[in-house]
Amino acid sequence: MRILLTADPELPVPPKLYGGIERIVNLLVTGLQSRGHTVALVAHSDSTSPANQRFPWTGKQSQNQLDALRNTAALWAAVQQFQPDIVHSFSRILYLLPLLTSPIPKVMSYQRQPSSRTVSWAAKLAGSSLTFTGCSDHICRQGRASGGIWQPIHNCVELEKYTFQPTVASDAPLVFLSRVERIKGAHTAIAAAIQTGRRLLIAGNYGTTGEEGRYWQEEIVPHLGRDGIEYVGTVNDSQKNALLGKAAAMIVPIEWEEPFGIVFAEALACGTPVISCPLGALPEIVRLGIDGYLVNNLEEACTAIQNLPQIDRQNCRQRAEQCFSALVIVDKYEQLYHSLIPRNFRHRSVGQLMTKP
Repeated sequence: MRILLTADPELPVPPKLYGGIERIVNLLVTGLQSRGHTVALVAHSDSTSPANQRFPWTGKQSQNQLDALRNTAALWAAVQQFQPDIVHSFSRILYLLPLLTSPIPKVMSYQRQPSSRTVSWAAKLAGSSLTFTGCSDHICRQGRASGGIWQPIHNCVELEKYTFQPTVASDAPLVFLSRVERIKGAHTAIAAAIQTGRRLLIAGNYGTTGEEGRYWQEEIVPHLGRDGIEYVGTVNDSQKNALLGKAAAMIVPIEWEEPFGIVFAEALACGTPVISCPLGALPEIVRLGIDGYLVNNLEEACTAIQNLPQIDRQNCRQRAEQCFSALVIVDKYEQLYHSLIPRNFRHRSVGQLMTKP
């Protein structure tokens, strides 16, 4: 197959630091190539992903109207030049507009809550030539309400980057690893650690202005350097592996409908149990009492911390291997592509496809 992938224009593929979706797109590029497919990528001009062909976006901002027009034209030009069997977008659905009425098979992947308006009009314009995927069944349930064909395919992690740690020290710390903002629940993680007498290492970036800045200054900073609460800053891949590997658990008690949250799968890959809340996609990631605990309040969070010795860390690693590995996720996308591309469409030019047979 000839597969054209797209990523948002803001970050290169793969990203230099943060950028979970860009990592997944890069894993798809390399995974599909290893299976003999020819893969092209439309992405940020600094992308270094080893796609067979790379096409740069001309606009750098997804939310800018002029850039949206530029990128719509850039994607159209890439399709004309590469002649794909299928187009798979991890970027803006608007960029697909010139292709929606054509019979070229298309996949639109959502990593966040879909807009009911755009999903509705795209589904009507494209009909059966467009399939939507969501990074969780939680996202797909929202999308289906607006129409279209939806299939959940979870996000994945590079298992080889995460070292399984079958045991940790009896005094191993808890780790909060996420952006330090209210919806991620850092304040609850701090309260639970203090009440249970556990050390807590906080890693991630934080805001310095507005509501996020006030949250950091008023609800996080006063606890740092006291009661075993420590901020360790932002972390790269190797630091993240070390941090999660030595943790008794990763505690991120979210207060919002998390679309997926790759960091939860990364923790499981290290064998590290997850303590979070039953919101968004978390019930699809964490099996209660097996991979961790989903809690509804501070009291339940404290109980979960006390019950951590009951979790077998091997189960956590197996969960990551069986459900969230790159191998599993590339398999699912490849199977989806095969199901969408009629045999008589393959190797036909875009010009032929744009002309009804």
